[in-house]
Amino acid sequence: MNDSIFVGLDVRKTTISVAVAEGMRGGEVRNLGIIPNRADQIDKRRRSLARVTGR
Repeated sequence: MNDSIFVGLDVRKTTISVAVAEGMRGGEVRNLGIIPNRADQIDKRRRSLARVTGR
């Protein structure tokens, strides 16, 4: 069993598009949306991902 999770970030000057993918072949890929490229918003998304993944 592979419990890896990959986080993809498409970083632009004003926004960041966030996606996650399960580590196994054929695993689910989810687009989590676009957030403003601001430190408070990045930290908020990081905390929400940590809660969801348990890491």
